[in-house]
Amino acid sequence: MNAHFELITENVSKHVMLTPAEKDLFTGMLQPKQIKRKHHWVANGDVCRHSAFVISGCLRGYTVDQNGYEHVLSFAPRDWWMADMYSLLTHQPGSLNIEALEDTEMLLLPKSSQEDLYKQVPKFERVFRLLAEKSLVAYQQRLIDNLSLPAAERYDRFCKRYPTLIHQLPQKQIASYIGVTPEFFSKMRKAM
Repeated sequence: MNAHFELITENVSKHVMLTPAEKDLFTGMLQPKQIKRKHHWVANGDVCRHSAFVISGCLRGYTVDQNGYEHVLSFAPRDWWMADMYSLLTHQPGSLNIEALEDTEMLLLPKSSQEDLYKQVPKFERVFRLLAEKSLVAYQQRLIDNLSLPAAERYDRFCKRYPTLIHQLPQKQIASYIGVTPEFFSKMRKAM
């Protein structure tokens, strides 16, 4: 089996055991995609038609407010999934931008194939339900943190959630994720 497919099947196997035939069916639905650093996979206004699994590199999901400021919602390093969930589930244009922070290789699972997968191998509903639940919990906790915690504690939670990204990402990306200016973030890190 291709090394790319091994990583994604290992990811799925954290939730369910797959037979060789189920693995073949699943990997046969995946579409390899490469994006260069600073290129978008999904842009505001696009309809997101795939879930992406990151093989190498890193994606960031962000929005831009009416003043032109970027607000990072999430990152997807190696072995993580990402999509504009609103757009993927409603088939409506989304508001999320998903950009490669470095050259990134991904495997795309079309939404239509995901639905076929649910019918042919019902245990995949469990996989994607668990991924959705985990994502919902993380977003809820992140919202509560942003409303109630000081920046230093939000940074600490970022470090726990994304330990591999602490030294990999530019400081301005981390600052945007925790909701502070790059200048404030720099001063805060020096004080810590």
